Amino acid sequence: MITGLGALTQDTPWCFSQVKGTVEIGATEADIISTVEFNHTGELLATGDKGGRVVIFQREQESKNQVHRRGEYNVYSTFQSHEPEFDYLKSLEIEEKINKIRWLPQQNAAYFLLSTNDKTVKLWKVSERDKRPEGYNLKDEEGRLRDPATITTLRVPVLRPMDLMVEATPRRVFANAHTYHINSISVNSDYETYMSADDLRINLWNFEITNQSFNIVDIKPANMEELTEVITAAEFHPHHCNTFVYSSSKGTIRLCDMRASALCDRHTKFFEEPEDPSNRSFFSEIISSISDVKFSHSGRYIMTRDYLTVKVWDLNMENRPIETYQVHDYLRSKLCSLYENDCIFDKFECVWNGSDSVIMTGSYNNFFRMFDRNTKRDVTLEASRENSKPRAILKPRKVCVGGKRRKDEISVDSLDFSKKILHTAWHPSENIIAVAATNNLYIFQDKVN
Repeated sequence: MITGLGALTQDTPWCFSQVKGTVEIGATEADIISTVEFNHTGELLATGDKGGRVVIFQREQESKNQVHRRGEYNVYSTFQSHEPEFDYLKSLEIEEKINKIRWLPQQNAAYFLLSTNDKTVKLWKVSERDKRPEGYNLKDEEGRLRDPATITTLRVPVLRPMDLMVEATPRRVFANAHTYHINSISVNSDYETYMSADDLRINLWNFEITNQSFNIVDIKPANMEELTEVITAAEFHPHHCNTFVYSSSKGTIRLCDMRASALCDRHTKFFEEPEDPSNRSFFSEIISSISDVKFSHSGRYIMTRDYLTVKVWDLNMENRPIETYQVHDYLRSKLCSLYENDCIFDKFECVWNGSDSVIMTGSYNNFFRMFDRNTKRDVTLEASRENSKPRAILKPRKVCVGGKRRKDEISVDSLDFSKKILHTAWHPSENIIAVAATNNLYIFQDKVN
């Protein structure tokens, strides 16, 4: 049982901890953060951006014992994970944008993570070096080979201290297995395999084998004109290495068991909520598309995010979700304009807290929402530079729909749809959250007296 994760109420304040990122004026398209992920201990926090870079932040060791500075992270390592490429066979540019980052559990002093763009997954090793060897027999101090005839004595090389250096090296490159764009990667609980999913197929990889993968899901029809849905997200069960789920653009979730057959074209369970005919509209199919699916840490529940809601499903009940949370229902009347400016196709992610009792997901105007599953309370908070003073308390925000607007409310017509929070992460065991708002990473922690 994870301790220290109390119930979320409007009486439990969150305070600003840090903001990492570029100044708004100098921001470029390449600086926009495209994924955020804590490692299994929460000591490291990785972000990927549209420029193909991965930035890893490390938690300040001194801050652990200081209650007010628990959520302080500093840059640990920055490296270029992917470069732009060109597919000459299809005359297509492959952009360098990092779609997903997934950490592997730490087995030794080094850290390992997977990063992927649209086509290629890479396994990176991040390690520290604070000593260097000196006193080689066959090389001089500058690394040049010496003439063996000049060597008259035998020296024993020694290790000398040096400034700490963090190195990121690619250990594996998993390429040429996806025709369509990769939208998900997920590490299996056996830690020997992982899967990568694109619009129509899911592949299973072994970490040691880069030139071969197994196709475990293929929904591509013989005639592409018969295509009715695509895969939008996929994830392995946190404890059972044979089980995984994937979601679709039709708002359905399929649970598959790899013990049943090599190709999981027949699902074990099928989760779908019947549509209310009274809510049927031109936009129904678009807003029902699932943009993210996550198993709870316990493995008992599945959380899905569509355009307007977050739903929690019990693995034992397929016909409807056990919980539905309205993220921004006030946008239902704005769907036409959101369709015209393409915002209706935004893919919001969702995360659990460490004890599966609170859910977090993003919205527009740099708002993000939290839902307490136990008390059924919810809160809307804002990530912005205006309220980013150290340890400043975040004030709950409210959106007004028509009628008279109160002083502390914001009108739905005043929302800035260019400011959106698509990517969030929650520390695995503490109330520390990371929120990506365009090119800035905000870190918040709960206020402890």
